Amino acid sequence: MGNAVEKWVEEQARLTEPDKIYWVQGTEDEMRRLIEIGIKEEKTAGHQTFRELNPSAFPNSYLHWSHPNDVARAEQLTFVCPPTKEAAGPNNNWMEPEKAKQMLYELFHGCMHGRTLYVIPYMMGNPASPYAKPCIQITDSVYVAVSMYIMTRVGNETLKRIGGSEKFVKGLHSIGELDPNKRFIMHFPQEELVMSIGSGYGGNALLGKKCFSLRIASAQGYGEGWLAEHMIIMGVEDPDGDVTYFAGAFPSACGKTNLAMIDPVFAGYKVFTLGDDIAWMNVSPDKRLCAINPETGMFGVAPGTSDKTNLNMMKTLRAGKFYPTLFTNTGLITTSNTPWWEGLTETVPENMLDWHGNPYDPKSGKDVAHPNSRFTVSVSNCPTLSKEFDNPNGVPISGILFGGRRSDTVPLVCESFDWEHGVFKASSLGSETTAAAAGQAGVVRRDPMAMLPFCGYNMADYFGHWMEVGRRLPDPPKIFFVNWFKKDAAGKFIWPGFSDNFRVIKWMIDRIKGKVSAKETAVGFMPNMADLNVSGLNISKEIMDKLFELNPGEWSKEVEGIEQFYAQFGTRLPEALKRHLENLKKSL
Repeated sequence: MGNAVEKWVEEQARLTEPDKIYWVQGTEDEMRRLIEIGIKEEKTAGHQTFRELNPSAFPNSYLHWSHPNDVARAEQLTFVCPPTKEAAGPNNNWMEPEKAKQMLYELFHGCMHGRTLYVIPYMMGNPASPYAKPCIQITDSVYVAVSMYIMTRVGNETLKRIGGSEKFVKGLHSIGELDPNKRFIMHFPQEELVMSIGSGYGGNALLGKKCFSLRIASAQGYGEGWLAEHMIIMGVEDPDGDVTYFAGAFPSACGKTNLAMIDPVFAGYKVFTLGDDIAWMNVSPDKRLCAINPETGMFGVAPGTSDKTNLNMMKTLRAGKFYPTLFTNTGLITTSNTPWWEGLTETVPENMLDWHGNPYDPKSGKDVAHPNSRFTVSVSNCPTLSKEFDNPNGVPISGILFGGRRSDTVPLVCESFDWEHGVFKASSLGSETTAAAAGQAGVVRRDPMAMLPFCGYNMADYFGHWMEVGRRLPDPPKIFFVNWFKKDAAGKFIWPGFSDNFRVIKWMIDRIKGKVSAKETAVGFMPNMADLNVSGLNISKEIMDKLFELNPGEWSKEVEGIEQFYAQFGTRLPEALKRHLENLKKSL
């Protein structure tokens, strides 16, 4: 075992003062033992960490209810702490690194009294991949330990990979007192270190997830010449057996997971899932952009997931193979001992406990499941999992999609003129806030590349880095922009969405293969209507025109929004982006 790992663990144990230290091995027996510990455990909220669910309906599945004040990512308490504020950029909360550490040491001091310190060695990516990264997470939460088993490759293979080296990503986590006033998620990219205290929620506590594989990894990628992105990875096989790989970025509540498992509406096509959240993209030795999913699990939002909206995900949740499946903050149907959330069934069942563990009163008007309730499930359960999932070299990406939730302005689909123009469009991506995410719904928030909360350095430098990566690719992927969410005057969606989105994917494949031409507009290339297959859809010419309309008034408002967003980056913003913005203004 590497001395550097032992030494670091000993230092954290001296700081946190646990009753005992447990080194996680990564075996099936051990995983079951950890679940047993969680079933027996009474936590701060006064109930079991895990409750076993009905094995005939949801095999190998467990319910977890978290503390009511600990149910989501805490963006306002999340900091990125490189040596200077400029390096963190206006997109991140920053604190001077030594000051941040001093504050954290006081919070971590003695925080594990009466608890077990779990040491979790894990790999992000297949250990055989040149793109994989070895990591060590420390936690005092058995929920986190089991979740890391599902989401990452846990085990002694990581310790072998580290060997005597000091090069590994460090994560120190404690649920602390679950006090929102003592809750911080702090990143130190220069040391490849994350320190998180006061939360047991996945995005704040599973440090391989957003903390490492996006915030720290994006900074690593900036230094090492690759991209860590908030993206799905999917492969589409055509009737000839040829597979086209896509990566795609969407802010939350825009159907990312549904798209990763989309059901193709045309005969002869198959879709394969490689990931629903994170893509690490490297320039391969043969100069193609290749992507791996560093994770091994899915941490998805439960509400709205059903047999109707995402049958493949429901099959994944019911598969119950080797790894356990966790449901967090859903309701519970007591008569069947099964989880329930809004949208799972058309009628609301009787005899339920809500996510607080209280009997549910249908007249209360309250939610049964928390709007951000989650499932944590292994990709090995997924019926559409690609056989290339473990390919150490990743898969070659031919198309990149960006999308957001826009009720007007943005057309159904549009292709950028080239890579640089695509970076411009992605850097100014806007999406409407949803009621769950903000006090006011329907406000357009700029969320470049769907990375605003996750970019671990100055976003102006990040845009420049995207352009630099593109310059190294002789034949870069085509970049597309989609909007499934346009509405009519009555506020109804005018595109059917869900599996019909595959019609748009098919057009993209035809563009990638050079099978169809497109018409040039002010915002990019748009389909000739004859090339977008809408057979079998009851959709009028007026609606199709509306889906592709470019309204000058709406677009001048869009340009204003982009200018305001860009202004915060000052002179650091790449000149090329300013030039593209001027071109857009002129062409409109």
